[in-house]
Amino acid sequence: MARNPDGSPIESRRVTLRPLTVDDWDAWREVRLRCQDWLERWEPLADAGGGDPLRDREAFRSRCGAWDRQRHFDAAYGFGMFLRTTGRFAGEVSLGSVQRGPFQSAYIGYWVDEALAGQGLVPEGVVAGMRYGFESLGLHRLEAAIVPRNHASRRVAEKLDLRLEGTALRFLQIQGVYEDHVRYAITAEEWQARCADLTRQYLS
Repeated sequence: MARNPDGSPIESRRVTLRPLTVDDWDAWREVRLRCQDWLERWEPLADAGGGDPLRDREAFRSRCGAWDRQRHFDAAYGFGMFLRTTGRFAGEVSLGSVQRGPFQSAYIGYWVDEALAGQGLVPEGVVAGMRYGFESLGLHRLEAAIVPRNHASRRVAEKLDLRLEGTALRFLQIQGVYEDHVRYAITAEEWQARCADLTRQYLS
């Protein structure tokens, strides 16, 4: 199966997904700084001792390189999300923690510029990512794990009718605290049953 080793763009109706490069630093940094309070409250604390990609272009270059290496080793796939009409950077979509063997699974991650929230861009980008995960990477299961009070992220999962599987207690470190996460999932069988409708609604 094609594993997108060169990071070629993934197109949908309104957005393009492609790996970030160091040339995207200014646009990425502007959004992350402007939306820092809105985004970081839902994210893990960065590892101590690492460079700060918000302040240091070389640290951002290293971040991009880390995603490139993970893609090369089929471990994770990270994409910047850009508006097709203007090329504006809008957020990120990722397929992380890829597990092969009997699992064939990954975690869906996503965030969007606060100024672009509520326009349906994230569901579109996530559906494009899911199609890539199932149809190009041959995954069997995709999962999104979300802090219960993160209502904006939960609305994306619910809008796409991902299956609610329950709550994992103290699942992931968020801002230094191990937080419960609500877990949503979709399997390849469910994707196959729904891909025509999802593609028509979000991608074509």
